[in-house]
Amino acid sequence: MANDVNVNLFARQATGLVRHWSVFDAFIYSFFSINLITLGFYIFSSAPNVPNGQLIPALVVSALFILFEVGVYAMMISVMPRAGGDYVWQSRILGGGLGFVLAMTGWVLILWMWIPVYGSLLSYDVLTPILAILSSIGNSAGLAAAAVWFTSQTGLFLSSLLVILFAFVVIGIGMKWYARIQKISFFVGVLGLFTVFVMLAASTPAHFAAEFNRFSQTVFGVKDSNTYQSIIALAAKGGYKALPFGHMPLMASLPLIPLLLFFNLWPNWGSTLYGEVRGASEFRKNFWGMAAAVIITTVLAIVLVALLAKGIGWDFYNTANFAFWSGKSPLPVFPFLSLYVSFLTQNPLLQLWLVLSMSAWFFGWAGTVFLSSTRVLFAAAFDRVLPDWIAEVSPKHGTPFRALLVMVVPSVVLSALYAYSPTFAKMTLDTTVVIAITYLGTTIAAMRLPVKDPELFRASPIAKYKIGNIPVITIISVVFGLFLLWNIYMWLAKAVYGVNDPLSAVFMLLLYVIALVYFLISKNYRKKQGIDLSLVQKTIPIE
Repeated sequence: MANDVNVNLFARQATGLVRHWSVFDAFIYSFFSINLITLGFYIFSSAPNVPNGQLIPALVVSALFILFEVGVYAMMISVMPRAGGDYVWQSRILGGGLGFVLAMTGWVLILWMWIPVYGSLLSYDVLTPILAILSSIGNSAGLAAAAVWFTSQTGLFLSSLLVILFAFVVIGIGMKWYARIQKISFFVGVLGLFTVFVMLAASTPAHFAAEFNRFSQTVFGVKDSNTYQSIIALAAKGGYKALPFGHMPLMASLPLIPLLLFFNLWPNWGSTLYGEVRGASEFRKNFWGMAAAVIITTVLAIVLVALLAKGIGWDFYNTANFAFWSGKSPLPVFPFLSLYVSFLTQNPLLQLWLVLSMSAWFFGWAGTVFLSSTRVLFAAAFDRVLPDWIAEVSPKHGTPFRALLVMVVPSVVLSALYAYSPTFAKMTLDTTVVIAITYLGTTIAAMRLPVKDPELFRASPIAKYKIGNIPVITIISVVFGLFLLWNIYMWLAKAVYGVNDPLSAVFMLLLYVIALVYFLISKNYRKKQGIDLSLVQKTIPIE
């Protein structure tokens, strides 16, 4: 009888997805989702916007609260390890309409805008450093010009298209091959980072300054013989002076946290994939898989920040970022970690190893832009809220290709808008706000779970976790929910984060309206077909 019900309610009896991933695969995915080298250093470069704060206290405090997020999501996964994650939980606990609107807006509509961000990082972190080093080795002005060209509007658009192509291929070939690619990227990237650690530990700011000045002149044609000191002077003239590295004010550093969440809020990015992870019902494994990603990334970030201060100079690192984003830097490229560290040696093989191995951090991460979202689309189509054809799965690869195409096609258009419209480019900052609101929905669902569906909760592996008579999932949800609310307030109230203007508010509201209108139309259409979506979204699908 249960199977008959599922056949009538859902697009088919079972999802057709296969549990190809181990918990270790899920850990690597989580580790790359809070990618220290790509997203992390991209966000660190904006730290001068909060000039009285320091990264290390903000990193530690934000990581502590994000461990509560990990707890919430690990518990929800162990209760309902289903493809779609947030969408499934919210629609079953908060209601189908609210669950669809929150998940579709946070995981699909706003995710199309992540592609140009990934494209920018492909330019800044991969293409520009590699071309710059090849230019230095071959003494080629053409390669140096190409390195700069990839930071232009058309260069950024081409980079976005390359990201779309790469993500389509690595996701399309299936979860088993995706896991292999990210494992290779993980081990190569870690070896590259260890090389960076050693080189920074052996360096001094004076040595770096000499090599930086030489490289700036020979590769990028900078006329200034002391570009290092000129960048510091330009930043000071612009009103910026970095705090001394040893000065670590706690309270003044807290406003950095809403910036850092643009990079470290995502250890749960794989939560929509746990219908394809073996052992997904085991809470401890889920928790430590994601928690390890947070802890290791935070420790690596602290060590790397300290080594940057020791090896190239804390004042210079921050002022270089300030100068780049203010448009005053004499160096026309993003001050990316691997490029700067490669200045410390004139050995061409070591230089190439640095920029290529550190590029592995990008390629192990790039598929995250579509992979998690395809499972939300799949889950909503499996529920018949979206068209049934989106839930089709390739029997050979286990990939919902049509869901993947739904992510790919709009991303091309939005990438063009990002590249050629500065106004639209600014609205990509809205992505974190919208996704955080989606996470807040799951956090509220987790609070309600023991009361909303006590039978499901009592039968779950997390029922035994209580403090007194209060379920631990309720307690940690309250803590993480308050943390999210504080950050949402900061984003919307403070101009420093770039999202509190009226255009952003209208844009975000429009996305929610689009999702709501679609749901109402779909519900009415399915009702005419004899399908009650409210009943569908009260039933947990078979995997």
